[in-house]
Amino acid sequence: MNIVNRVKSLLLNPKNEWDVIKNESYTIQELFTKYVIIVAAIPAVAGFIGFFVFGMSTGFGSFRMPIGESLKWAVLTYIMTLASVFVIGYVVDILAPHFGSTKKLEDSIKLIAFANTAAWVGGIFNIFPSLSFIGTLAGIYSLVLLYLGLAKIKNVAQEKLAGYFIAIIIVAIVAYLVVGAIVSTAIFGGNMISSFNQ
Repeated sequence: MNIVNRVKSLLLNPKNEWDVIKNESYTIQELFTKYVIIVAAIPAVAGFIGFFVFGMSTGFGSFRMPIGESLKWAVLTYIMTLASVFVIGYVVDILAPHFGSTKKLEDSIKLIAFANTAAWVGGIFNIFPSLSFIGTLAGIYSLVLLYLGLAKIKNVAQEKLAGYFIAIIIVAIVAYLVVGAIVSTAIFGGNMISSFNQ
């Protein structure tokens, strides 16, 4: 798999690229080692650089996160992102029979892995935290990728597609809220507690 071509095709010609992906066979390990661990690193690495080098604007000025905290944020975010791909893919697979689809974990994780492409690539804007909202917009495009891929990868009938799509979004929101809470607590929890005790 050529990662650059895959990313470009998913972003610019997703309908055709999902047809290509549908006919490709991957193990879960291959999906992670050949694609997910590479592309999912973009937001974490960019965020590390952004928080430490350029800093965040608070409206009252800006501050740079210490290198240790920035690195901790990047590592935790990265690990939790990888875990989220598996967890959401697993839930997609469990839900499959309820929407007339077939359970096949490799395909479910394949769907989530490639659908996240736009969000991960958009994470490059974390280098400049004030522009990170552009990454959020890219995340919205990942929802489009998910919708397009769902019908092709999971063979969902059109009348059940919207319900399956909404169920996946709910699962993803919960997963990312949990990830955000874990990362925030790990990074800021101790500092916040100590500041209250002073």
